[in-house]
Amino acid sequence: MKAALLALLLAPASAGAFELAQPIDCALGETCFIQQYTDRDPGPGARDFTCGSLAYDGHKGTDFAVPDDATMQAGITVRAAAAGMVKGVRDGMPDIRVTDPAAPAMNGRDCGNGVVIDHGDGWETQYCHMRQGSISVRSGDRVAEGDRLGLVGLSGNTEFPHLHLSVRHDGAVVDPFAAADATRCGGAEPDLWRDDIAYQPGGFVAAGFANTVPDYAAINAGTVPSPGAQAPALVFWANLYGTRAGDKLHLVLTGPEGEIAAQDVALDRTQARAMRAIGRKLRGAGWPAGNYDGIATLQRDGRQIARISARLTLP
Repeated sequence: MKAALLALLLAPASAGAFELAQPIDCALGETCFIQQYTDRDPGPGARDFTCGSLAYDGHKGTDFAVPDDATMQAGITVRAAAAGMVKGVRDGMPDIRVTDPAAPAMNGRDCGNGVVIDHGDGWETQYCHMRQGSISVRSGDRVAEGDRLGLVGLSGNTEFPHLHLSVRHDGAVVDPFAAADATRCGGAEPDLWRDDIAYQPGGFVAAGFANTVPDYAAINAGTVPSPGAQAPALVFWANLYGTRAGDKLHLVLTGPEGEIAAQDVALDRTQARAMRAIGRKLRGAGWPAGNYDGIATLQRDGRQIARISARLTLP
């Protein structure tokens, strides 16, 4: 299977005039992020176009992720990355994590609810894991760049809400971040994006406050309740993506009276997602009124690669 994928990646892909717009209505690095890139490793491992670890074995596209289910339910629009004709559509699959016992069998429907667009000259794009009932185009429709296709969802073979974008040329998988040569990584190869999309090697999904170390399912759902002035504890949590063994995480929590807690964490595993938290138990009748700030920074090879902050205001 991996050999077949490599053959597709190595197929010639002359970008020519073909270019892509960002296919999702969000601000990368702020309200969404790229969780995984196309796998360019010919062996059983995985590497992205920079030789980094933001890929998994056999991944054939780019995953534009949103922080949690609540964000997904608020509605994040998926748009045509280029003009063309709708070649195929699927809808009707539920928005549910594939790990949920109630999830339906895939039976070849790993893409979930999705759209395929033929752009001519052998180019096509595929949009996967869209929200049930949201798809607004039909097979045979002509679409312009930026036209609404539907909403980001959680359908098909996925564990987090995101848009999976696949790009193909004459049937061969093309990495839109390095379209010319899949035998190398980290070079200055041309991409297909009309506007630059900066590579982020890892970072933060979200951060917030709780009255205990939150359940990860609640973080994924976006339903962690905020603590009140009489909360038994005050906890600052940070949800990360793309961590590598050897990364260093610094967490600090401050309040109206100064520092409440701080911790340096050495991450010992490479993980797609990870969560860490710091906090302190209530020591008096209640937490002082005012602003509470949490800051998390992620360092790799001695350099800060990401930062996130959150604020809680107590009466």
